[in-house]
Amino acid sequence: MRIRPLAALSVAALAAVLLTGCSGSAAPQATPTDTSASADLCAVAAPGGDTVEAVKVEGAVGAAPTVTFSAPLDIQSAERVVSTEGDGPQIQDGDFVAYAIAVFDATTGASVQQGGFDGVPLPAFPISVGSGPDMFFGCATEGSRIVMTVPASGSSAAQVYVIDVLGVTPADEWCAVSEPGPDFPTVEFGADGAPTITIPAAEPPTDVELEVVQEGDGDVVEPGDEVTVNYTGVKWSDGSVFDSSWEGGTPATFTTTGVVAGFQRALEGQTVGSKVVVSMPPACGYGEEGSSSHELAGETLVFALEIISKTEGQ
Repeated sequence: MRIRPLAALSVAALAAVLLTGCSGSAAPQATPTDTSASADLCAVAAPGGDTVEAVKVEGAVGAAPTVTFSAPLDIQSAERVVSTEGDGPQIQDGDFVAYAIAVFDATTGASVQQGGFDGVPLPAFPISVGSGPDMFFGCATEGSRIVMTVPASGSSAAQVYVIDVLGVTPADEWCAVSEPGPDFPTVEFGADGAPTITIPAAEPPTDVELEVVQEGDGDVVEPGDEVTVNYTGVKWSDGSVFDSSWEGGTPATFTTTGVVAGFQRALEGQTVGSKVVVSMPPACGYGEEGSSSHELAGETLVFALEIISKTEGQ
C-alpha cells in the first residue's frame, strides 16, 4: 500500500524528539492573549535561550547553511531562535509548509542529515498545534530560518537543527481540487469492480483534478474519518499500475488525514458508495523529483477508487 504520506526522516525525527524529549519545555499558554491560529502556534514554539544563541549560522535562506558551535554543546532543554525573519505569510494552524532542514550532532558538530536546499524543498506537510513539529516551526513567516537545539532523549543524541521555511500555503488552498480538463484519464470498471485506467497522450495537469464517476448514497466523508476503500493507482508517465487493493484482494482502511494530500482530496466531501477518479501532481503525492528518494517522487499519479464505508473520526 503506497498511498500513505511521504514522511521524510527529518519530519519523523522532529515529532519523535519532541514527543520523547521536550515535553514540558515549552507548553502552550493556557489562556493566550491572542486567540488566532497563528497566535496558538506562537505560544507552543520552544523558547529562546543562551544555548541556541551560541550556535552561529551563516548562509542565505534556501541554501545549505554553515553552522559552527563549540562542541560538545551542553543542551539541557529545547531552545529556539528565528535567526532570519522572512517577509512572507505567517504560518497559521493547519497550513502546509515546504521547508529545508539541516541537522547536526551537538556532541561532535558533525552533519547528521540535510535536505530541501538549493531549489528543491522537502515535501510540504501541515503544521498544527500539538503535532510535534509545531514547537520547531511555531508561527514563523515564509522566508525565515529557524535554529533549534534539542537535548538527548532515548536513542536520540542531542542535536542542532536549522530549518528554512520555504513556502506557506493555507490548508484550504493546498492541493485544491479543479474540474477535469479535456485531457483527463478514462476509467472503465469491470464486472468484478476493478478499474482499467487509460492515460491520454497529453501533458499531465498541474492541479488536482477529480471526477465522480458514480455518486454513492451513503454518508459524507468528513476530514479525519476512517474509511475503507478499494483503489488502483497508476503513473501518468507510463500508465503502469504501482499499487492496487483490487489486485491485492483486500480493501484498505485508513483515516483521510493519513494519506497523501491528493488522495485525501478525493475522499473528503464524497459519499460512501461513490466511485472517483483523481489525478494529482507530484507536490500533492510523493513530492517533486529530487525532494526525496521515494520511487514515486516526481510522478503525477492517477487513482480510481471506490469508497466502501466510513467511521466517524475521533
